[in-house]
Amino acid sequence: MDPMTKMWVSFIGIGLMAISAVLITVARYKLKGILKAVLSGVAFVSLILGALFGFISVA
Repeated sequence: MDPMTKMWVSFIGIGLMAISAVLITVARYKLKGILKAVLSGVAFVSLILGALFGFISVA
């Protein structure tokens, strides 16, 4: 993978991790019930994808 592509992949990973942090903060402090659980699940999935993109960009 060329360096420019690695840069974009790492930016996507960083962005997904930032989105995950915002989503979990909103879910914890602003929401209740099933919406809280759904948003927490989405945050978890985006965190895992962000980590995956980060590992891909290093390799």
